[in-house]
Amino acid sequence: MQTGLSIGDFARLTHLSVRTLRRYHEAGLLVPAEVDGSTGYRYYAADQIPTAQVIHRLRDLDVPRATVRRILDTADTTTRSELVAAHLQHLESELDRTRAAVRSLRRLLAPEPAPVHVEVRSVPRVSVAAVEDDVALDDVLSWYAGAMAELDATLTDTGGTPGGVYDNALFEVGRGHVLVHLPSDDPPTRGRVHPVELPAVELAVATHVGDHDDIDVTYGEVGAWVVANALSVAGPVRETYLVGPRDTADVSQWRTEIGWPVFAVAGSART
Repeated sequence: MQTGLSIGDFARLTHLSVRTLRRYHEAGLLVPAEVDGSTGYRYYAADQIPTAQVIHRLRDLDVPRATVRRILDTADTTTRSELVAAHLQHLESELDRTRAAVRSLRRLLAPEPAPVHVEVRSVPRVSVAAVEDDVALDDVLSWYAGAMAELDATLTDTGGTPGGVYDNALFEVGRGHVLVHLPSDDPPTRGRVHPVELPAVELAVATHVGDHDDIDVTYGEVGAWVVANALSVAGPVRETYLVGPRDTADVSQWRTEIGWPVFAVAGSART
């Protein structure tokens, strides 16, 4: 005589459907205490109820089945907590990306978006301390953080504004030359840091406000303005980080100038 809980009873107690319980069994997440050899009926023990509830919560958080299995198989509470914390951090990152996408969509779909202010600016030749390399587009943010940290450590007395130069190939094929820099009258050569002379250039400049999750929208607005004015020329895009993560953790305060290379033109600012 069977003394365990039938799969139907167990489903009602745990609020997990029979179909879900069967799927958990097949995946090895929650194996019944007993399976009748002749009928194939599954029976569960009462002490499996908390395990089922834990699995339910983890799956509600979209924890992958393989990770759920690792959590259940780990007796050490610290390791369990670390596994759960790592997934929660991943969820928070995904939530941030979702919020950023929503902000971008609202900006793009606004019935009358505010026109971007574009200024045509002559930038003179300048001496900088730089770190540069060929970088994949997906790795730019992490590479930039490391390069800027090295520049800050090398030029401890600089109060200049950092900037970046981004090769066209980075956006066109997903990998290209990237250079980040700080101004310096006498740039040192130390580690990856070395002197660079940035050439004079004419740029169509607009300021992106906030974090960089939707900076592509501002890029698009600048590019559209340049095309409309028939000023575009080939050349790397420049960014100037007027206010950024080095200055404040409040992303709403960040200000990034985007400089698009253009033909030399007479006159001052245009909009």
